[in-house]
Amino acid sequence: MTELATTQIWVDADACPVAMKEILFKAANRAQVLVTLVANQSLQIPKSPYIQFRQVERGFDVADNEIHQRVNSGDLVITGDIPLAADVVDKGATALNSRGELYTKENIRARLNMRDFLDNLRSSGIDTGGSPALSQADRQRFANALDRWLAKRPKH
Repeated sequence: MTELATTQIWVDADACPVAMKEILFKAANRAQVLVTLVANQSLQIPKSPYIQFRQVERGFDVADNEIHQRVNSGDLVITGDIPLAADVVDKGATALNSRGELYTKENIRARLNMRDFLDNLRSSGIDTGGSPALSQADRQRFANALDRWLAKRPKH
């Protein structure tokens, strides 16, 4: 196997859309960066020295906890889970959601507060609606944000 760069990409794979996984698989091989998908159910991944899969036990936040435990400063985490994003940003990593939005030290607290606010509304019976379906523009934003991270990541 080719020597890998020190930074890597972790994917909260249970909820990661197929289109984003395909973008990640292509990027892993093109940029020779290790991509590790973490999920509590079996996933099919392409054969590649740059793509790994870790299956964890079923349970609330088990995959999130696995990623949080293993992520290092400088890594990228693909997740829509804002508490996980906040945890990895606190560890010096970067988080990216499937719509191409980066979670950073500058914006994660506001995102976490909004998430908690909407959670409280839902628990009081208010319908807050769901997220719209992913669009082609979302896919493009995701791919562009991933490319920017890959270009800036430290090499060996």
